[in-house]
Amino acid sequence: MTPTDQSNPQIFYHGTRADLRVGDLIAAGFTSNYGSRRKANFVYLSATLEAAIWGAELAVGEGRERIYIVEPTGPIEDDPNLTDKKFPGNPTKSYRTRDPLRIIGEVAEWQGHSPEVLQAMKDSVERLKRQGIEAIDE
Repeated sequence: MTPTDQSNPQIFYHGTRADLRVGDLIAAGFTSNYGSRRKANFVYLSATLEAAIWGAELAVGEGRERIYIVEPTGPIEDDPNLTDKKFPGNPTKSYRTRDPLRIIGEVAEWQGHSPEVLQAMKDSVERLKRQGIEAIDE
């Protein structure tokens, strides 16, 4: 795990359908927005807007897709669901933490994926699910 470096602030994002406010904390221990919706041991964040867009678009639920600007309150580590063998070197800049994320803002305008690209990703996730592979392996 790597502590956040306050001398070189990095912008981090969290994509979801949850309706939250600036100052709220996003914490582990609640039902996941993905997969079988089991209790999440980590909260996920990204240094790229693209990864956060996927997070918002793939999140389970009926709420509006949202992308929050967040700051970690503790150490973060590479997200093994998207790194290691899948994307060596963490090009998606995706991370996870056991500590809460504090919401410091919201991205008001962003462009989602086309319906065709989004459906292709959802079909891929569904194929993996039928094979017994969870999108998030904690």
